[in-house]
Amino acid sequence: MALVEGCRHALEISIPVEEVESETSRVVTDIQKRAKLPGFRPGKVPAALIRKTFAGDVRQKVLEGLVPRHLQKRLEAESLVLVGRPDVGDVHFHDGEPLTFKATFEVEPTVELGEYTDVEVPYHDPEVTDADVDKRLEELREQKADYANVDPRPAENGDYAVLGLESLAGIEGPPIKQDEMVVELGGADTVAGFTENLLGVTPGEEREFDVTYPADYASEKVAGKTVRFRAALKGIRRKELPDLNDEFAQDLGDYRDIGELREAVRRGLFANRQYEAQREAKNRIVEKLVDAHDFAVPDEYVGRQVRNRLEQQLHAMAEQGIDVSKAKIDWEKAMDQQKEPARREVKASLLLSRIADREAIHATQAEVDREVEKIARQRKEPLAAAQRRLEKDGTTGRIAGHIRTEKTLNFLFERARKTAES
Repeated sequence: MALVEGCRHALEISIPVEEVESETSRVVTDIQKRAKLPGFRPGKVPAALIRKTFAGDVRQKVLEGLVPRHLQKRLEAESLVLVGRPDVGDVHFHDGEPLTFKATFEVEPTVELGEYTDVEVPYHDPEVTDADVDKRLEELREQKADYANVDPRPAENGDYAVLGLESLAGIEGPPIKQDEMVVELGGADTVAGFTENLLGVTPGEEREFDVTYPADYASEKVAGKTVRFRAALKGIRRKELPDLNDEFAQDLGDYRDIGELREAVRRGLFANRQYEAQREAKNRIVEKLVDAHDFAVPDEYVGRQVRNRLEQQLHAMAEQGIDVSKAKIDWEKAMDQQKEPARREVKASLLLSRIADREAIHATQAEVDREVEKIARQRKEPLAAAQRRLEKDGTTGRIAGHIRTEKTLNFLFERARKTAES
């Protein structure tokens, strides 16, 4: 066996003449049963004629029968786990001689674990102040706000203007036209041009005005452009927030009073912040372990991860409304940029798997079942049908793998040496 580079190996394999001739005879006999040649009944074509007439087919089928079989035997004999498909070359296949070939391939790396407990990581439990709780309660009030129509009067800051809107110039393609849209005058998310031109306008009036959009505006159609609009003010609404009292708490859920709601909000904020803080600490632990363990990873694994990362980025772009087909992407450059982070992610995955093996960490059937039940409820699908579907498409295995990884990360975090963050 020769180590070519990293996880790439090469084997030179020789198959004895006797076995080659035996396999050749088997292939010839198989073709003989089905061959149809002029002057011969089916199954009666002489073997010598089969060998001559179908020489190419015989050669191909002998190689297909012997090469994978002998490669697998050598892999097992040398305790190598194949990754991807092997490259087979330097084939020497002649009558009366051994069949020889060279196979080049990647194998799973041997991960020699160093120290992975007592990793130093900055961490402390998060704090939740009264101001944090107040802010969250205000957000809940905002979610429960009512928007009441007010009698016609000139529009003011803080009003919600109900508009009929149509673009007149400044954009390519079809005009923007909305029969009813609501704009908060003076709102943080409102483009300044709308507020400036609608303040003081009374319902029933129309205005024409220009609105200049920032270059980083979410909609590419108008980003960085000055658009002329015709706007008809149809009405004005004011936001009415509920009082922060016991009745508000009871309307939100199973809370006796506002004090109980405050404590629930505090616990929720703490849980969310703790999760994020621990996630950050776990990521740092993994980064340190990746840095501390030097081993090669298969290019095949890295390539898969590069593709996964690019697919995720394309999906994110599509969700932002970007037409990926029109985006000018240098794919070669994009793939090169992803190789190093992808390689580190593969190393991290292999390390976590190896640690889980050593510590006998695994997903229990009950844990997997709970996740499957959640999916079934979300899809409103019978549990038995969901179990069959998820098992068939491999999702159940991925669920088990995810649970195992999370349990391994928890194990590492619990045994890490936490220090105060600078």
